[in-house]
Amino acid sequence: MRWYTPVLGLSTLFAAPAWASNSSPSPTLSAALPAFTYDRRSFLLHGQPYVIVGGQMDPQRIPPGYWRDRLVKAKAMGLNTIFSYVYWNLLEPKPGQWVDNGKGKEENNSTSNNIAEFFRIAQEEGLNVVLRPGPYICGERDWGGFPAWLSRVPGMKVRSSNELFMRASEGYLNRLAADLRDLQVTRGGPLLMVQVENEYGSYGEDHNYTRRLRDILRGNFEVPLYTNDGGVDWTLRGGEVPGVLAEIDGDPRAGFAARDRYIQEPSELGPLLDGEYYTTGPDVWGSGNPHNAGAEDPAQMQRYVEDLGFVLGANNSISLYMFHGGTNFGFSNGAIWKNYTAPFVTSYDYGAPLDESGRTTDMYFALREAIGKYVPRGGVGVIPEPPKNVPLFEIGNITLSPMISLFDTLGEKTATTSVSPVTMEELDQDYGLVLYEHKVAASVEGGLQPGDRARDRVIVYVNGTKRGVIDSTYAQPAQVRLSLEPGDTLQLLVENLGRVDYWSRESGTFVALEDPYKGIKGNVTVGSEVLSGWDVYSLPLEAPPTERKSSPATTTKTTIDSSSPVFFRGTFAVESDGNSTDPAALDTFLEVPGGVKGVVWVNGFNLGRYWVVGPQQSLYLPGTLLRPNNAENEVIVLELEPDGTESLTAFGSAERRWANYPDPDYP
Repeated sequence: MRWYTPVLGLSTLFAAPAWASNSSPSPTLSAALPAFTYDRRSFLLHGQPYVIVGGQMDPQRIPPGYWRDRLVKAKAMGLNTIFSYVYWNLLEPKPGQWVDNGKGKEENNSTSNNIAEFFRIAQEEGLNVVLRPGPYICGERDWGGFPAWLSRVPGMKVRSSNELFMRASEGYLNRLAADLRDLQVTRGGPLLMVQVENEYGSYGEDHNYTRRLRDILRGNFEVPLYTNDGGVDWTLRGGEVPGVLAEIDGDPRAGFAARDRYIQEPSELGPLLDGEYYTTGPDVWGSGNPHNAGAEDPAQMQRYVEDLGFVLGANNSISLYMFHGGTNFGFSNGAIWKNYTAPFVTSYDYGAPLDESGRTTDMYFALREAIGKYVPRGGVGVIPEPPKNVPLFEIGNITLSPMISLFDTLGEKTATTSVSPVTMEELDQDYGLVLYEHKVAASVEGGLQPGDRARDRVIVYVNGTKRGVIDSTYAQPAQVRLSLEPGDTLQLLVENLGRVDYWSRESGTFVALEDPYKGIKGNVTVGSEVLSGWDVYSLPLEAPPTERKSSPATTTKTTIDSSSPVFFRGTFAVESDGNSTDPAALDTFLEVPGGVKGVVWVNGFNLGRYWVVGPQQSLYLPGTLLRPNNAENEVIVLELEPDGTESLTAFGSAERRWANYPDPDYP
């Protein structure tokens, strides 16, 4: 049985170093005491008990212009520590190419990568931080945050002691540490702890791998290390690392008891921390998948409040996952494998206390009140009042006119010619679409099979006419039967919906993480016949077209007579007198109500995907992206299934909309 610390007086429990606006100690105190450590019962910050009241907030999901706003609101809810994942794929999109400031080739796929600046702002706002660098982070991100180029290294095996993976991981962690090392609490910064891997016990038992990660992190950081695993026997035993504090996530009642029952190694024991207490959950695309909104369930909200009391009332620590989720801008979402693909939506609202647009919610105030019972209301540690929500902006109807058919852009590209289809990764491509084109030489008839399985969504065209969709988001994807004659052109447009970052135990396999390949893998067959000879076009959609590439007559004919994807373009002006300097006053939610499925760019920035099936029906458009004072703003939409649409309309709403509708491709 665990010996719980008796409840301390509030002046001791939340001593000044835990809540002061700057957690740096005086020189005398720094010389006398370790900056951050722990005993069997308590974390200790400069020698004083420190209860972590934390929340997860990942800077790479948030416009950098809003970092301070989100951190101020975290402090005002009663948090004293921010937990942050770091996404390797955004920091090192190509081997050895480090992008640390959100600029360069990947700027339309990410927010900002300047993790050090985010940590500095957190400290300025009186918050400490905990680093969760992976290399695997899950987080509903594409391939759990791994860069896609890892899949192109022969012999690579991720999340293992495989030498190729260890070498790549060490390079990443060393480079990240170079940016963050001076921000450790031991050097006057806000960084308290670093996590080793992420819930590894749910995946494997290669303890040589996790020990080597421990040693890499020890070589780079002076602060304590910890692991975070599910609160059951097999996950804790799979994830434990000697000399590293073992912690849990999920239900704190079951998890805390399990930690002390199943972790017996003294060097892994210490104070209790629920490193991921789930506020609600992420959303996945699908007509039958409603939005997760925990605050709408009074019983669930009461459970959150009771759990906070259970943890904090015993002087234990907690981190809310998520406090603020942010957005999967661009193509950064991952997917869960359930023997079918369940891709996460563009929004990472997560039903969190601070919503996707950074506005406080009913949950925010309920949790703030619950935390307030354990935090002083006066003096150094007072919880400040949160700023009022800035009203969201509305943008009237924007007419989007056809710009160019996606297939009309192929003339600018060089096809890869291959006997058999090649995967997206073999094309040195990470995200977006791949088009496979085959000229039929002999009559063939039967069901179409696009490789070993659909990866992920295959739109089928014959002679420019859409014939069906094979979609791996269904346990039983639709069958498309074809009758092809010599001279016909078969086109398969394949969309990467997001690489798997996790899997349900019901799927009965862990191999999904080791199979990140997109496009078509294997032979394409119609009936029993293998189709050989393909022209393959890489369509990463790193940026939309910048100007009309074909005549108006050609574009109109293509749009009306064909069901092939079309880029639409429109412009709008923001009527602003320039008196407001707060870009949040221009925040809005963009809708394309006539669209079926596609991608939206605003002023060159990829907001992400939309899909009529829901649950997400509007895309968060941060005001930081807009040009005020009646300047021109550009919207470009790639509608994948226009079906003769001559124009589209978009508008910005002050209300975010969640809804589900039938899938027109699966009536």
